[in-house]
Amino acid sequence: MYVRDTIVAPVTPPGRGAVAIIRLSGPDAIQILRTIWQPARPGTLRARRLYLGDVRDPATGAPIDRALAVVMPGPRSLTGEDVAELHCHGGPFLVRRVVGVAAACGARMAERGEFSRRAFLNGRIDLTAAEAIADLIEARGESALAQALAHLNGALKDRVGTLRERLIAIAAHLEAEIDFSDEDIALPTRADIARRIAELRQDVAALHQSFARGRLMRNGARAAIIGKPNVGKSSVLNLLLGVERAIVTPIPGTTRDMIEDTIHVGPYPLVIQDTAGVRAGTDEVERIGIERTLMHAGEADLLIAVFDGSGALEPEDLRVVELCRGRAGVALLNKRDLPAAIGVTDLRARGLTMPVLRTSALRGDGFDTLREELAAAAQALAGDGRGDTVAISRERHRDALARALAALDAAHHSAQGAMPPEIVAVDIAIAADALAQVSGQVTSEDVLDAVFREFCIGK
Repeated sequence: MYVRDTIVAPVTPPGRGAVAIIRLSGPDAIQILRTIWQPARPGTLRARRLYLGDVRDPATGAPIDRALAVVMPGPRSLTGEDVAELHCHGGPFLVRRVVGVAAACGARMAERGEFSRRAFLNGRIDLTAAEAIADLIEARGESALAQALAHLNGALKDRVGTLRERLIAIAAHLEAEIDFSDEDIALPTRADIARRIAELRQDVAALHQSFARGRLMRNGARAAIIGKPNVGKSSVLNLLLGVERAIVTPIPGTTRDMIEDTIHVGPYPLVIQDTAGVRAGTDEVERIGIERTLMHAGEADLLIAVFDGSGALEPEDLRVVELCRGRAGVALLNKRDLPAAIGVTDLRARGLTMPVLRTSALRGDGFDTLREELAAAAQALAGDGRGDTVAISRERHRDALARALAALDAAHHSAQGAMPPEIVAVDIAIAADALAQVSGQVTSEDVLDAVFREFCIGK
């Protein structure tokens, strides 16, 4: 429920910094600011201009800080309400002190995402733009940043809005048929209605199918490095990251738990996991590590399978080949700095189908090509967007579009079967409501709670 009180929170991250911003929003925001802050030069505060002044405790008159202040009257503000901000020095105690005096004057500490939630409820942003704000903050690469900015600028809202307008146009013709069936007016035939529904369904399906690409752009792909002990898995991780992230020793079983970090291949973030060597564990700790290797290999989007090109294939290698069956990724014949004992044909004969590179983790041979292959594999996971920059990346969007598709299937079936227009119109209305849920035109408190719960305090 939207309580129209005044909220306050720091909008900059916790910890020491040069500047901290404290935001107030609500009916008393500007009055509270004027109570705890006095301008260096008396006069009227003009909207959206910064003024220098002093923060004081109104109870004692004691000075707290010298800070800049700005007021942004509603409805032309972030939240659609009166908004005021103090830009003070960034000490943690100082920030708590300023927030404390604001609270003593009647402000309530903001909840997670409450500023953005008020912006949505007051019509300043739609739900896809609100989610884009969270995605901008969490962006880990160029693809995630580009997608979040596109959604913030209304790309997804506009795409869904256009689809919904086409649905409403179909509904209008159906309503005309219901209300004016006895009148001498030109109406689309039922075949025309069925054709338009089919075309619309195809476009809704294309947006629904963009989920894999959108999720990859937003979250990146996960790649697990697998192989038997001592084939160079940790060295591969270190070379890809450019830092000594994993411990490298000639002792089998050194890596007993999963280590992960992120690199970028093309526009996509790639979360790389170094796992324990695949073999029969010699102790309980190593056994648990190997079980986790198998679990992470099963969950990964891509596999980087590492084999020792200087030694004969062993049963553990064949188990790695089996883990790679039907999976996307790249295989490495490592240790090319040593005399070769096996080649690509040996791996192919055992059933390995993914691309194979000869590498040397000791000298760095082949790793530029490895990055290119990983980028190609990530692009293949993303699919062919045909130049389309709009993609969904949240389960909420996918579920809403799936409901719209189910309703459109029912409407198309009814239209083809010459069912009464009332029957077709019901399914069209269900599809329209499902599309409206994407942008938040139709929503519930539970959905809003789920969306804004992932925000940080101050957003």
